[in-house]
Amino acid sequence: MRTTIVPEAREGGGGAPRPRPGGALLTAEQVGELLGVPKSWVYEQSRKGRIPTVTLGRYRRYRAATIEQWVAQLEDEGVGF
Repeated sequence: MRTTIVPEAREGGGGAPRPRPGGALLTAEQVGELLGVPKSWVYEQSRKGRIPTVTLGRYRRYRAATIEQWVAQLEDEGVGF
């Protein structure tokens, strides 16, 4: 699952994207710390499309709330990597 940020029109004309609910974007290192895995594992899962990402050009970032939902879904499905 990938999310793309689309700029929204603002009053005054500034086309900068508005912050979305779900908090700040995390790096692979921060996600690794959250999950207790190496950042290399996070990168690998991102490349394979198994972990939800926000793509910013060549960079990938992660929303904490989305990662938590993803882990809960894995628990419900009994899926392990």
